Amino acid sequence: MAASHGNAIFVLLLCTLFLPSLACDSGGVKFGYTGSIGPDFWGNLSADFTRCSNGKQQSPIDIDTNNLVHELNMEPLHRNYTAANATLVDNIFNVALRYEEAAGVLSINGVKYTLKQMHWHSPSEHTINGFRFPLELHMVHTNENGNITVLAFLYRFGRPDPFFEQDKLAALNAEGCKAEKGSPVPAGSVSLLTMRQHVHIYYRYVGSLTTPPCAENVIWNIPAMPREMTPQQAADLMAPLDEGYRRNSRPTQQMNGRTVQLYHRFWGKKKRRSSP
Repeated sequence: MAASHGNAIFVLLLCTLFLPSLACDSGGVKFGYTGSIGPDFWGNLSADFTRCSNGKQQSPIDIDTNNLVHELNMEPLHRNYTAANATLVDNIFNVALRYEEAAGVLSINGVKYTLKQMHWHSPSEHTINGFRFPLELHMVHTNENGNITVLAFLYRFGRPDPFFEQDKLAALNAEGCKAEKGSPVPAGSVSLLTMRQHVHIYYRYVGSLTTPPCAENVIWNIPAMPREMTPQQAADLMAPLDEGYRRNSRPTQQMNGRTVQLYHRFWGKKKRRSSP
């Protein structure tokens, strides 16, 4: 793998992490994506995981664009991201960037949620009309009460994603290879400005975390327009993971009467102007 600027973050991971074959939650319970510890059995692996099988608001879901609720009162995705110090973390079941300081906020209905971490799943966990994308990014935010909202970007293959081509990430290669295997790697200041692009259409619904313990009441926000990355960027991102976790997407879950709300910037303006 060439240690170019675009791929350096992944080369770093390959240098620093030697992964065990099974992921564990914070309580040490092992789970995976295949066989007897796969998603169909998560609810039986621990008493803390029962929501994974019994929950009624589970994620991910298939978004049926013919069955959306057009919500005129929804607001744009107000995001204020900046550059902040991050740590590269191997969670075994995914690769994540964790932020220990303020990296920015996402505001929903006047409530501010602070970005805590971002990680990737391949292929995508959410689907659109049954179509599964090559990759999905989860930007996980919490508010002061501990409530969670996730901004989830779907990816298609195309142009390189500039987020992975930052010089700051490229400079980590030599330093990262000196770290102890399995240790979190300081990534320094990582810019999130490319994540502030305008979102004209997005979907929102209430669901859950997509890994055990599958906690519910998570607000999901999914832009309709996918981002782009190259096949090589996607392959490099998943390469550090053990083979059993390189396909780390949970199957879609039942809706159980839930609705998916649609925000459409131009549709909403048109309707408001025509209102009496």
